[in-house]
Amino acid sequence: MTTPQINGQRLLDSLHALGQIGALPGGGVNRLALTDADRAGRDWTVARMRELGMQVTVDAIGNIVGTFPGTEDLPPVMVGSHIDTVRTGGLYDGNYGVLAGLEVIATLREAGVQTRRPLAVAVFTNEEGARFQPDMMGSLVYVGGLALQDALATCDADGVSVQAELQRIGYQGTAPVGAPVVDSYVELHIEQGPVLEQCGLQIGVVEGVQGISWTEFTVVGQSNHAGTTPMALRHDAALVAAQVAVFVRSLSARMGGRQLATVGAVRLSPNLVNVIANKAVFTVDLRNTDGAALAQAERDLHAYAEQAAQAEGVCITSRALARFEPVAFDPMVVNLVEQQTQALGASYQRMPSGAGHDAQMLARICPSAMIFVPSVGGLSHNVREHTEPADLQRGAQVLLQVVLALANRPN
Repeated sequence: MTTPQINGQRLLDSLHALGQIGALPGGGVNRLALTDADRAGRDWTVARMRELGMQVTVDAIGNIVGTFPGTEDLPPVMVGSHIDTVRTGGLYDGNYGVLAGLEVIATLREAGVQTRRPLAVAVFTNEEGARFQPDMMGSLVYVGGLALQDALATCDADGVSVQAELQRIGYQGTAPVGAPVVDSYVELHIEQGPVLEQCGLQIGVVEGVQGISWTEFTVVGQSNHAGTTPMALRHDAALVAAQVAVFVRSLSARMGGRQLATVGAVRLSPNLVNVIANKAVFTVDLRNTDGAALAQAERDLHAYAEQAAQAEGVCITSRALARFEPVAFDPMVVNLVEQQTQALGASYQRMPSGAGHDAQMLARICPSAMIFVPSVGGLSHNVREHTEPADLQRGAQVLLQVVLALANRPN
């Protein structure tokens, strides 16, 4: 049987249509989780699922699952991702995985192909973590890694809870959390980095996801006049924040390998040009594919932060925002992605994911893997995020072929 071919233009049209919801001037998308724009994006996606004859369910954390029947009553092969974005997001991050999944259904439906196992397309709630922490919240609840009530009670910076917003936008569903039980999971995603483009490769066969540690530090010092307070008598919260920021950069250089470290958010108080800061709140993002190395980086970070605070005579406290161990994807699914990429004649390499994805959560409960396509300039979480149409179509074709192989396998 000839393998059905993805309709690339239809896939592109769907990406641009969804991208109009929450569109930013000059390009990009702002569709923060559980906002009105997210509701509109969900409505659009659910309508598309129903057009394709899929049965749609929504669970209590707002995860949407559209299921297309198979010839046998078996757990479905699931694909998907998320449609929430950061405040200045692009067209492809998350959205591509969901819409490519729907394009797979549309292509198979048009070709009259029904797989042995059902096929499911998932839209997971609050993957980005830009409004509510932790990120990958919906998929984490789905697999039992975060209690539903704890997730629902989580509040954004304005004190508004996940539950209140789910109810407001009409997406706190009644389906059981964690249903359906999944046979396997494959997530197609833009790389969000420069590796594939720099290597001139078309597909990333993703073997796993690096571990992530997010910590928020709060430094409390003493405000005083910038012009009259001698340097030796200061208790400067901003100085300690700056010293830690420099330290984490040197930490990553010293550890080498795949150790990454970023200070991404800093808030000073009173934040005035001529006043020594009495408070600094800042975040540190540590990532590594090696769990032991990540734990060592955390220890080194906290030890240095305490030392810097003591030297400056200030108080420092910390709280964990998110913590995920490195994840290795299932060799069977990874090998299948590689085989189908080879069958298509596409160039590729095996690689880890630098960013967190819903697939790392699904890997807790079923065989899972990911497929990457290149990001132009390595840009993501940016209104100029772009992937070439040919790459988008190629990735979706690999996804289709992997799904067919998984859904029709005998065991």
